[in-house]
Amino acid sequence: MLMGEYHHSLDDKSRLIIPSSLRQQLRKEDREFILTRGLDRSLFLYPLSEWKNLEKNLKDLSTTQSNTRAFLRLLFSGAHPVKPDPQARITLPQSLKDFAGIDEKVTIIGAFNKIEIWAEDMWEKYYQEKRSIYEEVSERVMDVGI
Repeated sequence: MLMGEYHHSLDDKSRLIIPSSLRQQLRKEDREFILTRGLDRSLFLYPLSEWKNLEKNLKDLSTTQSNTRAFLRLLFSGAHPVKPDPQARITLPQSLKDFAGIDEKVTIIGAFNKIEIWAEDMWEKYYQEKRSIYEEVSERVMDVGI
């Protein structure tokens, strides 16, 4: 399980360091990733093993519906295999930086089975807008023993 919030900056070559505490949360075999468009203008960074699980689940979707086809096209057309260099950096492609509105400063969050990468200002705006939902949902979730 991936968790935590981290603040970093891209270097002049659009490289981002994956925080060491997140790297420590990964399984040893998870050293390759798939970077793709996420939701809410974020990027998703899946460990390859999690991406393969996602692929298995997506194979069962019917492509007869227009919205499903659009989702699959956008998800897979934005997908890029990435492998961190020896300094644990990955390069963010310009098309994904544009999608997420990323310039330099980013917020990286552990989000259960994946890492999310946000433009810092977009994350702050999202956090401020959604934090009240956290309280509402936690009341229901707590009833199931969490």
